[in-house]
Amino acid sequence: QVQLVESGGGSVQAGGSLRLSCAASGYTYNVNCMAWFRQAPGKEREGVANIDSFGNTVYAESVKGRFTISRDNAKNALYLQMNGLKPEDTGMYFCAAGRGCNWYAFSYWGQGTQVST
Repeated sequence: QVQLVESGGGSVQAGGSLRLSCAASGYTYNVNCMAWFRQAPGKEREGVANIDSFGNTVYAESVKGRFTISRDNAKNALYLQMNGLKPEDTGMYFCAAGRGCNWYAFSYWGQGTQVST
């Protein structure tokens, strides 16, 4: 099992920045890909960005150029730097981990952290 705990959410004005963090623990040797998802009220959860163990990244079109995903493998940590936040970025942000970077194949999930713009 892998446990994921997010932090760093909050309320920020449009145009502002936030940095989310996710701490992973447990059997992390099985994890190749980590990702951030979000879910806005009344909407389905969507993938925001993912990163594999080599540092290859994929972003949703809506956040390209504004958000940056990164990870520190030594610390088993995942980050999401969010700049130029917009009202439509509001939602619960979840950290996810799995063996592959297919958006539908993440096995482990955190409890989420709220972002409000």
